[in-house]
Amino acid sequence: MGLRAGPDLCAACARQRPPLDRALAAVPYAYPWSTLIASYKFGEQHGWAAFFAALLLKTPGVLQVFADLDVKDWVVPLPLSAERLQTRGFNQAWELASALARQTQTRANPDAQLLLRVKHTRPQSQLKREARLTNVKGAFQVDPLRVAELEGRRVVLVDDVMTSGASLFTAAQALREAGAAHITAVVLARTQ
Repeated sequence: MGLRAGPDLCAACARQRPPLDRALAAVPYAYPWSTLIASYKFGEQHGWAAFFAALLLKTPGVLQVFADLDVKDWVVPLPLSAERLQTRGFNQAWELASALARQTQTRANPDAQLLLRVKHTRPQSQLKREARLTNVKGAFQVDPLRVAELEGRRVVLVDDVMTSGASLFTAAQALREAGAAHITAVVLARTQ
């Protein structure tokens, strides 16, 4: 599943280009995957990260995305707020990004501190589609002391699930405004 120019581009994306250059997902966000992802995310099942990364790497295009990265490019997990991280105990996107970096032996830098979550928000899953974009507005920022590290670089933005795309689009916009030249989202599951 991808986001690219041409006939695969949805009408909304054709009207206003999203800040992502591409979005790749391994599976649809439906049973049984939704149940497995919930166990991983909320059941402290860290061990699933390696399996999910391997599944992602079998998705057409994903392995090439990592192969194209240079040593100055970035693999960035979608960050959690400090409150959510404390409650959950781990960031599932970081675990997935780390597993992807290990399995691909990418030259890029996996980094959980480049993109910051500066605003705690309600969980997106509790909101209707229309409210999701407003909920995450201003929630992400690139570390101001590291903006120069993004200039002209490729970024792989990693998360577990993409439903409306609001969180990933908002995070990608912050990365784009900081100078990232190309941003690909790699997610385990995506709503059809």
